[in-house]
Amino acid sequence: MHHASIRTADIHGAIAFYEKLGFEVCDRFTTGMTLACWMEGLGGRIELIQVPQPRSAPDAFGDEHYTGYYHLSFDLTETTEDLEQWLEELKARFDRPATADDRTDSPLKVLLEPTQQVIGDRVYEVTFIADSDGLPLEFIRSIGPMQG
Repeated sequence: MHHASIRTADIHGAIAFYEKLGFEVCDRFTTGMTLACWMEGLGGRIELIQVPQPRSAPDAFGDEHYTGYYHLSFDLTETTEDLEQWLEELKARFDRPATADDRTDSPLKVLLEPTQQVIGDRVYEVTFIADSDGLPLEFIRSIGPMQG
């Protein structure tokens, strides 16, 4: 996949949010008359597009009847051995006082604390957070094959 595209109400706030996740802006451009950029990090590329007159997104995480794209998922198996510790360190990055250039002055919203899930024949550790527009992001770490 080349990239996943995310429409945002505030591209500067979204960039600051994704930078705290480890993404870096690799290209800035416009689409029509609006600001956009590509960011790379966590083994993938996202495109952020500012929406001139934004409306709130549906609650894809909380509405079990929602249909459509659900979330982006990032594999942290090679990044961390402890998803709970990784999340605590991420929370600390968001809890730091905002600077003049930092537009993410709110705490990190965790949708699902780290938990183990069996998916197919493997055990994973997963957590979900909300991005700066409230969209769900999943972080997953493979623990290994299911025992038994």
